[in-house]
Amino acid sequence: MQSNSLWQSKAPDEVIKAFNSDAKSGLSEEEARKRAREEGANELVRIDRAPWYRVFLRQFTDVLILILFAAAAISLAIGEVGDAVTILVIIVLNGVLGFVQEFKAENAIEALRQMLHPTAKVLRDGKEQIIDAKLLVRGDIVLLEIGDKVPADLRLLQSVNLKADESALTGESSSVAKNSDLLSEEKPLSEQSNMAWMGTAVVNGRGSGLVVETGMATQFGKIAGMTQRVKEAPTPLQKKLAVLGRKLGIYSVAISVLVALFGWLLGKDLLEMFLTGVALAVAVVPEGLPAVVTITLALGIKAMAGQKALLRRLQAAETLGAATTICTDKTGTLTQNQMTVKKIWLAEGEVGVTGSGYDPAGHFEAEGEKIDYRSRAGLMLLLKSALVCNHAKVQKSNGGWEAIGEPTEAALVVAAYKARLYNEEEEKTVSELSFSSARKRMSVIVHEKGVLTAYVKGAPEVILERSSRLFKEGRAVALDETQKEEVETAYTMMASKGLRTLAVAFRELSDESSLSEESVENDLILLGIVGIIDPPHEAVPEAIRTADEAGLKVIMITGDSPDTALSIADAIGLKAERAVTSGELAEIEDDALAELLKERVLFARTRPEEKLRIVKILKSRGEVVAMTGDGVNDAPALKEADVGIAMGKKGTDVAKSASDIVLTDDNFASIVNAVKEGRREYDNIQKFVQYLLASNSGEVIAIFVNILLGGPLILIPVQILWMNLVTDGMTAVALGVEPAEKGIMKRPPREVREPILDRYGIIMIALLGGYVGLATLWLFHHYLSQAPENGLLLAQTVAFTGIIILEKMIVLNFRSLREPINAIGFFSNKWLLGAIALTVALQAGAVYLPFLQEALHTTAMGWEDWGIIVLVALPIFIITEIYKWVRWK
Repeated sequence: MQSNSLWQSKAPDEVIKAFNSDAKSGLSEEEARKRAREEGANELVRIDRAPWYRVFLRQFTDVLILILFAAAAISLAIGEVGDAVTILVIIVLNGVLGFVQEFKAENAIEALRQMLHPTAKVLRDGKEQIIDAKLLVRGDIVLLEIGDKVPADLRLLQSVNLKADESALTGESSSVAKNSDLLSEEKPLSEQSNMAWMGTAVVNGRGSGLVVETGMATQFGKIAGMTQRVKEAPTPLQKKLAVLGRKLGIYSVAISVLVALFGWLLGKDLLEMFLTGVALAVAVVPEGLPAVVTITLALGIKAMAGQKALLRRLQAAETLGAATTICTDKTGTLTQNQMTVKKIWLAEGEVGVTGSGYDPAGHFEAEGEKIDYRSRAGLMLLLKSALVCNHAKVQKSNGGWEAIGEPTEAALVVAAYKARLYNEEEEKTVSELSFSSARKRMSVIVHEKGVLTAYVKGAPEVILERSSRLFKEGRAVALDETQKEEVETAYTMMASKGLRTLAVAFRELSDESSLSEESVENDLILLGIVGIIDPPHEAVPEAIRTADEAGLKVIMITGDSPDTALSIADAIGLKAERAVTSGELAEIEDDALAELLKERVLFARTRPEEKLRIVKILKSRGEVVAMTGDGVNDAPALKEADVGIAMGKKGTDVAKSASDIVLTDDNFASIVNAVKEGRREYDNIQKFVQYLLASNSGEVIAIFVNILLGGPLILIPVQILWMNLVTDGMTAVALGVEPAEKGIMKRPPREVREPILDRYGIIMIALLGGYVGLATLWLFHHYLSQAPENGLLLAQTVAFTGIIILEKMIVLNFRSLREPINAIGFFSNKWLLGAIALTVALQAGAVYLPFLQEALHTTAMGWEDWGIIVLVALPIFIITEIYKWVRWK
C-alpha cells in the first residue's frame, strides 16, 4: 500500500484495484471483518493520559517535599514520633489536594468530549448500510452527503458539487471544492482536491470515496502521533521552586551541622545540639510552602474558570502569566469560524450589515445610520435571490445558532433572515444549474406566482460578464462601461479588505425558455455584490491592545491565505507588516527565522510541522510561549508550547488533549484575562515565599544567636513545626488570594531567568527576618532574666507567641511588594484578615488549653505579656509601610 498522500495521482479504477475492492458492490462483509482483525479499529489512540496512580505519585516529586520526607525520617530516628507523623500528614494532604485538582480537571476535559458515536454509510455486498465508523477498513467505499463527517481518509471516486470544511485540519476558513479528478503531481494537503480527510465535514453536495487509510495512519492520526512524541518540559515556576528547594536543602543541612558542631565545641550537650540542629533544619525549610503553592494554584483554578479558562494543570495559569509571546491560530480563535455578510454593494450605494456569526440578530445601515430595509427594493430582491439560490440552513440548538451546509451560503441565509425573509412555500424549484469550480456560479429556477424566474449567484467577474442590465432605483437599467467599472471597483475593494465576494443576479424567463446553461445564465440583471468574512470575536481588538500594553507579542499563525490573514490582523489591531507563507518558511534557515520572528510578521498557509518549528525557535530564544488553536493541525505546537490553549466549543479532541488550558467560550480575549490572573498568582506566590522565608529567617536568627549567647533552647522542634505548618501556612494561603495590584497589565513580562527571590525580596527577607529574630531573642532573654521558678517555660512561651505575632505583622507588609497598604486598601483581602484573627486565636489555644500546653510545652501568659509582645511587634509594620509609602510617592 502507498502513502495516502500519493493516491491523488492515481486514477479511481487504479485505487479500487490496488485495494481489491469493487466500485459497484464494495467489500464483502467477510473481507471487511478479516481486514478489521488485521488493521485494528478506525479510531485515534487517545493522547497520552497518565493513569491516576502516576498523577498521584508525581505530587511527591517536588524537591521541598523530598526535604520534608528527610525531616520526617530524622524526627522518627531520634524518637520524635509526633513530629514525624505531623510532617507526613502534611505531605499526604498536599499530595491528595494536588491529585484531586488535576484529576478534576481531566474529568472536566472528558465532559467536553462529544459523546457521539460517529457512523458511516458504506457500500458492502452491493448494499448501502450504516455502520459504526470504527469498523471501517481500507478498501471500503463510503458514501458522503451534506452534513456528514468524513470517517477516514478517502480517495474520491465520484462527486457532485462536493465541498468540505477542512478548517480543523488545515486552518483554511473557506470550504474546499472536491472532485475525483486525477492530480498529476504532489500537492499540499489543502490543494489535494480529490482526497477527503478524516475529521473534516461535508458542507455541500454528495459523493463517494474509497478508504485508503484509517485510524492513526490518517492525516488526523499522524498529527495526533506527532503530538504524542512532543515531551512536556517543566514550567518556569516548577524550575524556580526546584532551584529554591535545592538551595534551601543545602542551607538547612549546612546551618544545622554548623550550629550543632559550634554548640558542641562550646561545651553544650551533644544530644541537645543534635536536637537544636534538627530544629534549625526544620526552621530553614518552609514546610508549608509546597502545600501553600498547591492550594494557591488550586484556588486559581476557580478564578480561571471565572475567566472562561479550564485548567488541566495547576501550574498552567502561573506559566501563562509569565508568557512573553502568544502564537495564535486565526480561524475559530481570533475569528468566530462563522462566515458573515458585512457589506452589500448596490447601484444606489453600499449597505453595511451588523451582527456576526449565524445568529440572525442585526440590522442594515448606510453611512453609519440604521435604514429601513423594506424601503430598499434592490436590497430586498438581492437578499431574496441569495436565499432562493441556496442549499444551506441555519437553525437554533442548545449551543446557539448553527449552520448546516456551506458556510458562505449560510451567511447569505442569515442576512436574509435579518430582513425577515424566509423561503416561501409557493416557490417551486423547477431546475438547478449547480456550482462547480469550472463554472464558478450557481442558478436555481423557480416557478412563483405564475412566473418562471432564475436566481443566480457566483464569482463577481463571471456574473458581471453575463449581465446586461443593472438593478437601480427599483428597475433594470442598461449596464454601460462606466457602471461596469463601478462594479469592478466595488468587488476589488471588498477583496482587498479580506472579504470573500459574491455577485447576485436574476432574470425572468418565458415558459418556453430552454433551461440550459447558456439560455438561463445570460442577459442577467445584476443586483449587487455581497462581501462576506469570518469576523473577529468582538472582544479581540481590545484584548490585542491590552496584550500590547502588557508587553506580550501576539503572532498569528494560520493555514488561511495571506490576504485574509493580513486583513483580519488589520481589523483587530494586530501589528503585522507582512505575511510569510509556508513556501517561504521552507527556504528560511532557523537562525534567519529567529531574526524574522523579531519583526512584525504573521504566518499564512502554515503546516503543522511549521507551527511546531516556530514554537521551538521562540522557546530556544528564551521566550515563554503560549499557543492557541482548535484544530488537530494545532495539536503538536499546543503540546510543545509552554502553555497550550485549546478552544472548548469548536476544538477537536486531539487539540484539547494536547493543551494545558481549554477556553470554554472560544474567545481570544479570555486568554488575556487569564494572563492577568496568572500574573496575580505569581505575584502572590512571590509574596508568600518571601513572607515564609522572612518568618523562617527570624526563627533561624533567634535560635542561632541564642546559641552564641549560650542560652537554653529558645524554640523546640514541635513549636517550629506548629508555626511553619499551622500559623504561617494559614496566612500564606490567605495571602495567595490577594487581589491583583493596580497596573498589573501595564508591566512588561517578567524576565524568564528572574529568580523567584529577586534582590529586593532578599533585602526584605533579611531586614524583616532580622527584626523578627532579634525581637524574639529580646523577649526570650527579658523573661528569662525575671527568673521565677518557671522562668524558662514562660520565656519559651512568650518567645513562641511573640514570633507568631511578629510574623502576623510582617504578613501585612508583604500584601503588596510595590505599594503601601493604604494604596491597595486595608480591607481588600478579608480572607487574610480572617486568617490572622484565626491564627492568633489558635495561638491563644496553644497557650491556655491544657492538652495543647502539654503537646507544645507552653504555659499561660498574662495580659501584660500580650501587651509587651504587641508593642515589640508594631514598629516592624509601621516602619516598613512608611518606607513603601515614600518609595511609592
